[in-house]
Formats: sequence, C-alpha cells, structure tokens
Amino acid sequence: MVKTTTYRTHRSRASLVAQHTVLRNTYFLLGLTLLFSGAMAFLGMVLSNPINPLISFIGMIGLLYAVQYNANNSLGLLLTFAFTGFMGYTLGPMLSIITHSFANGGAIITVSAATTGCIFLGLSTYVLTTKKDFSFMGGMLFVMLLGGILLSLFAMLTAAPVMFLVVNALMILVFSGLIMYHTSEILHGGERNYILATISLYLALYNLFIYLLQIFMIMGGGSNRD
Repeated sequence: MVKTTTYRTHRSRASLVAQHTVLRNTYFLLGLTLLFSGAMAFLGMVLSNPINPLISFIGMIGLLYAVQYNANNSLGLLLTFAFTGFMGYTLGPMLSIITHSFANGGAIITVSAATTGCIFLGLSTYVLTTKKDFSFMGGMLFVMLLGGILLSLFAMLTAAPVMFLVVNALMILVFSGLIMYHTSEILHGGERNYILATISLYLALYNLFIYLLQIFMIMGGGSNRD
C-alpha cells in the first residue's frame, strides 16, 4: 500500500513537472515566433507586395499540416518559424494599406497590438492563477466560431456596418476563449507537445489581433485620408 502511494506521488510529481516544462517551452517559443512574425510583417509592409489569396491559403494550410506532421521532431521547430513568418508576411500588405488609408493608421495598428497583448496576458494570468479547467469550453467555442463564420458571410452580403461590428465582437470573444482553453489544456496535461501548443496560441493571438484591428478601423473610419 505504501509502495502504491509512493508510486502515485512520484507519478503525480512527474506529470506536474512535465506540464510546467511544456508551459515554459510554449511561452518561450511563442515569444520568439511572435517577434519573428512581427519582423516579417514589417518586411511585408515595406515591400507591400500582396500575395495571391489562393497561394496564401495553400501556403498557410500546407505549412500548418507540415508543422503538425513534424511536431515531434526537430524539423517541427523550423517549420513553426516558417509558418509564423509566412503568416506575418501575408499580414504586412494589409497593415501597409491601413497606414496609407488612415491618418491614424499607425495608431490603429499599435492599439490593436497592445490590446491583443493585454488580453492575452490577462486571460493567461487568470487561468494560471486560478488553475481552473476550461476544457468544457471546447464545444461551445467551436459552435460560436462556426456561427461567426456564417454571420460574416451574411455581413458580406448585406454590407451592414452593424453586422460587421457584431461579427468582430463575436470573433474576439471566440479567440479570447481559445486562449483560455489552450492555456488550460497545457496546464492540465491535455496538450503535451509544446510546438502544437505554440501554434494553437499563436493562431488565437493572430486572429484576435486581426479582429481587433477591424474593430478599431471601423471605429476610426472618420480619419481616412483624403
């Protein structure tokens, strides 16, 4: 009985150490990929050479699949940087358009990035501090994401500004929830691969930034340059 209890204690400690290791490696890699992605976005802004949407989509899906396939070997790290760098670069032309179309374009991008960072830090701190399990949110977030996609199609057809605001607000909630969900998954052992964990959090942050950017663009629509 004593041996069984000791074994369970050691196993529990080993599991806890593994979870903290995944969490530490994830945040370290996430920080590096965000810096690299930001640098590539700046390069995309300078070059201002939009990539064909079809090529962009194929490149994104192809690199994402490659990362997932190689997540358990050293090639996965290189592909992670390739994927996040590609995502950042494709965002560059859009940021360039914003800076040239709005008098306060630089401020819109800065505020969007700062807000994204604050939301991430706040939600991550909450999950790590409370240690609550948010795995129950998975199904709900999927339904909300699907609903947001359908609403976005409706908004494109109606071209109603209010609908765009509703869709962006919904998507901000979804990707904020995904930050909590993925952080909880790492903390409670649901995700043990730090490369996959990094990609999940990166995509949540990337999309959160885009929808915040669109919100601030709509709110700052009166500042267009003549």
